[in-house]
Amino acid sequence: MKILHTSDWHIGRTFHTHSTLDHLGQVLAALVQVVRERQVDVVAVAGDVFDSAMPSKESFTLLASTLRDIKAAGAAVVMTSGNHDSAARLGFQAEWTSLAGIHVITRHDQYREPVTITDAHGPVHFYGIPYLEPVLIRHHYPDVVLKTHEQVLGFVMDQVREDLAARGGRSVVLSHCFAAGIAPAAEASDVERDITAGGLDVVPLSVFDGPDYVALGHIHGRSELTERARYSGAPLHYSFGEAGKPRGGWLVELNADGLGPVEWIDLPVPRRLSELRGPMDELLGDERFADNEGDWVKAIVTDQVRPLDSMKKLQGRFPHCVMLEHRPAIVVDAGVATYAERIKEKSDPDIIAGFLEYVRNGEGPTEFERELIAEVLNEQGIRQANA
Repeated sequence: MKILHTSDWHIGRTFHTHSTLDHLGQVLAALVQVVRERQVDVVAVAGDVFDSAMPSKESFTLLASTLRDIKAAGAAVVMTSGNHDSAARLGFQAEWTSLAGIHVITRHDQYREPVTITDAHGPVHFYGIPYLEPVLIRHHYPDVVLKTHEQVLGFVMDQVREDLAARGGRSVVLSHCFAAGIAPAAEASDVERDITAGGLDVVPLSVFDGPDYVALGHIHGRSELTERARYSGAPLHYSFGEAGKPRGGWLVELNADGLGPVEWIDLPVPRRLSELRGPMDELLGDERFADNEGDWVKAIVTDQVRPLDSMKKLQGRFPHCVMLEHRPAIVVDAGVATYAERIKEKSDPDIIAGFLEYVRNGEGPTEFERELIAEVLNEQGIRQANA
């Protein structure tokens, strides 16, 4: 059996106010092509199908068309809800879609009913674990301590192993979490919401002992924790923190004895993410940035004084420049003296010049500005004298 492991589609996510639906549509169309060309039997989607609990009409349309195309390409789908999803909305009419081979698992106890798909070697049981917020499910099990995601998934996996022992056969688990082996602070981007109320809740990898393969979601970068437990990452870049990370999915084969070969499948990147740094004149004129003109651009301007109309100028060359930071190449150390100590016995023109030098990281007033300051101070002195 061939299984394509993917996750974190985040349908409806914007990128710095820009819609990503068209780009995601291109990537998911390429995923469908992989299903067709590689004769994939099952597409496993490990959570965060939508980006919000209230997806737009256009987001539902993209999901429906993608699932239809996957089915037409010859594969079944096993999909779970993540922490971004509304389980109720994603799971609406799941009972009927399952009749078409589209299995959407969102109920808190639905993992007890594995989706069983048979190949030439017998059954493969897919245990989909929707994202289970401890505070929202613990009342269902008053005799069990369920304060952390680790405790919840440990409780769930104990039942999965018990059920699997009774059923026999091969198995795949889908789960949406921070699994041990991932350094959350280093790996998480600004799209991956904290999934606890009081900090990152890491789940030890040992919790997932037993199944032949564990398809993990939530981390947006590709990661291989063990041969049998992996993150596929998101199919599209949703943050500059994800720039450079490959986009794609894992093509997993189960043979008669369990896990077989696992292969990474690349998906296209409709528009690259680039972080460009330098003085404004260099960013606007240097030929070495010519290859980045069609990218999503984060520009870091290093001029000592922030140039006027920076974003407008940058977008003249980089139409998809969406982030701008001013980081002067030289930062002046103001020292430890208080403001009162720094201006003591200074004239008004010197105080104003010192202020401009401070906020401009060492660049004092121009000659024109000095003349303007002197003119304003002179007019103020005349008004005070006549008052």
